[in-house]
Amino acid sequence: MVLCTALLALALLLAPTLLRATPAWAKEHALFQVDAIPVDETAADATQAKMKAILGAQRKAFLKLVRRLAGPEAERRLAKLSDRDIGRLLSSLSIADEQTGPTRYIARITVRFNPGKVTRLLRGRGIAFVTRQAPPVLVLPVWEGPEGPVLWDDNPWLKAWRKLADEHALVPVIIPAGDDVDRNTLTPREAMDGDEAALQALGLRYEKDYVLVAIARPRGENAVQAAMIGKSPGGRIAFDKTYQAPEGERMDAAAEQAVRRFIAVMTQKWRNKLLKKMREERQRRQQARAAQRMTVIVPFGSLREWQLLRARLSTTPGISGVDVRSLSGTHAVVMIATTLPPDALRQALARSGLDLRNNGGRWYLRAW
Repeated sequence: MVLCTALLALALLLAPTLLRATPAWAKEHALFQVDAIPVDETAADATQAKMKAILGAQRKAFLKLVRRLAGPEAERRLAKLSDRDIGRLLSSLSIADEQTGPTRYIARITVRFNPGKVTRLLRGRGIAFVTRQAPPVLVLPVWEGPEGPVLWDDNPWLKAWRKLADEHALVPVIIPAGDDVDRNTLTPREAMDGDEAALQALGLRYEKDYVLVAIARPRGENAVQAAMIGKSPGGRIAFDKTYQAPEGERMDAAAEQAVRRFIAVMTQKWRNKLLKKMREERQRRQQARAAQRMTVIVPFGSLREWQLLRARLSTTPGISGVDVRSLSGTHAVVMIATTLPPDALRQALARSGLDLRNNGGRWYLRAW
């Protein structure tokens, strides 16, 4: 307990040196920043309440970051990581809206993590993760109430999206400002009808390639039916579901539940897309490492004949590399890298108009 208290005190002493991140850091490592974690803690005195709040914010931010990079299962696996180990992953933090009482501390804390330390931790635990942020998505939240569709005026659906949109997310979500230019560019009915020209015009204004319309309808006093159809960075989105607020809560909670689900779906699609590419690239590298190498003599009668032979050889499926070891006026000696066994290689070369033969223990390649 004494050691823990001492560590907390040391963390607070160091906190002023961690309060700022440069604009360059924020741009390059946007995924590793978790914004505005709300804290409200009480303790024996204000100092202890602040220490408790900072530790709690660091943990919440870390678990949100892990979920962002690697998904909910990874978050569950790392939920018991110690406060000390989480603290070692920090790059900086900043505090806003700070309120302090005799025994209470209230604030919003932004936490930035060291990318190298976090990725080493995930790799060490065998957790698949991604660190490439998707292109931002411009989301247009349309509320279809009894009076008709509403896009730019305050409503529970728009408030939920503005509250939960995060520019540092794996799939950043941008909500239009709703100013006079927006209103003149796109009407609620045009958004509902999926008017391509109007949607494209709004996308051009915000310089966003992805524009999604999210439609919600009230269902009673504490539920919403929410739908989203369109193209996201991770693939096509097609979603339509009714969300019920927990007992005792109203429609705002149901709207936030729907927004979280939509964001989670877009995020998972993007993460799956990147992980698939990573697996495919890893397989290609493994195949390249496993490639057989054989030395082949390529006779030719002219420079042009050699150039044609080399072009055919390089473009033959199954050949991953052609390294010219020596070149004379009559022949070339090349090292071929291939994943194919000899018989299959000969067949592949034959389809390229080339004849591969072994003569006296040496391989020769000629055009048909």
